[in-house]
Amino acid sequence: MTHHVILGAGPAGVIAAETIRKHAPADTITVIGDEREPPYSRMAIPYLLIGNVDEQGTYLRKSPTHFADLTVNVLQTHASRVQAATKTIVLDTGESLAFDTLLVATGSHPVHPPIPGIDSPGVHTCWTLDDARAIMVLAVPGARVLQLGAGFIGCIIMEALAARGVKLSVVEMGDRMVPRMMGPTAGGMIRDWCEAKGVEVFTGTRVDAIAAGVPLTVRLSNGKQMAVDLVISAAGVRPAIGFLEDSGITCLRGVLTDAHLQTNVAGVFAAGDCAEAFDKVSGKTIVSAIQPNAAEQARVAALNMVAFGRGLALPAELKGVTQINVLDTLGLISTSFGDWEGVEGGEHVELTDKAAGRHLSLQFKDDVMVGCNSVGWTEHVGVMRGLVEGQVKLGDWKDVLKNDPTQLTAAYLACAQAQDQWSGAQDARRR
Repeated sequence: MTHHVILGAGPAGVIAAETIRKHAPADTITVIGDEREPPYSRMAIPYLLIGNVDEQGTYLRKSPTHFADLTVNVLQTHASRVQAATKTIVLDTGESLAFDTLLVATGSHPVHPPIPGIDSPGVHTCWTLDDARAIMVLAVPGARVLQLGAGFIGCIIMEALAARGVKLSVVEMGDRMVPRMMGPTAGGMIRDWCEAKGVEVFTGTRVDAIAAGVPLTVRLSNGKQMAVDLVISAAGVRPAIGFLEDSGITCLRGVLTDAHLQTNVAGVFAAGDCAEAFDKVSGKTIVSAIQPNAAEQARVAALNMVAFGRGLALPAELKGVTQINVLDTLGLISTSFGDWEGVEGGEHVELTDKAAGRHLSLQFKDDVMVGCNSVGWTEHVGVMRGLVEGQVKLGDWKDVLKNDPTQLTAAYLACAQAQDQWSGAQDARRR
């Protein structure tokens, strides 16, 4: 009987366990998570802070006996290291666990900035349920809150903090808000929107030091000193893979995988925010830490784990990594797809109406739209994603879009449907 071990009890780990159980009813499955709560969604934490859900509402599966009913063993501990050569995992208890197949689905962990005082009482990340409990005590109406970081995750947290009625200031090292998702014009528009909503925003600014006390005293690189009741550190995340050092498993930014989500070690797979997988749009391996990727990667990896355990060829392949970001910042919707910054030798077009709070940027390589982003332009979100991910050849429609970027829907209907019809006709002739 095959023993499948899954490191990580987030969405990827849970989906993988359920998929393995569906296709291998008799195999042994062990899921290892390092938090005391049942598996939950980090993406639900802002909704917990707002009050839209309670803690049980963050749980990935609502039945308290869900994993027992599936005969999935869930261990609340931590893997301190993996020995791929001997197929063993060393737990922080000192015990060893043997596996036949292994899925690394440990997700990400918050970046810990090297700021004096960052470990002071009253300074929290917003990553765990423990963090959420601490934040809810301090983030009361009127409380002075400083948030460090205005990236994608930071903007989601900012939405929850604003809903709690705090007096919010945000510090971002980049020259604009959401710098890894938006260009200067778009990022500046998001900043203007937040300031109009009463949020104080400092871009191109660092937190130099935090002095412990009640209140905390925060010194910024622009010379400003602030007294605050709570500091939220939202300086980004990185794959949680430090325990894989000297394991024999190849890691770059994340755990490097092939199209089957298998690593360089046979029988060892990775999925979710810690996995580095091939992106067909950019033509390179990337870590794309969004839940749709985690779910599909987990499904593919799980099917291949079952096959590996039976000595069969690996049947499932990942079609590609999705690079999508759709963000709601205090009611302003922004999006980013694919290579939104453009590619070497490519072309681009922008359309901006600051008065209306709308911005659209399209990036092309030859006659394919390889990336785009938008602010306040919600009607084209689906077709933008379809054109980028589908690598749709636009032909003459590229020039139409360069003259009028708002013609995205017409271009998609004309080009994507034509390609689908051509593909169907080709398939019919082959049959």
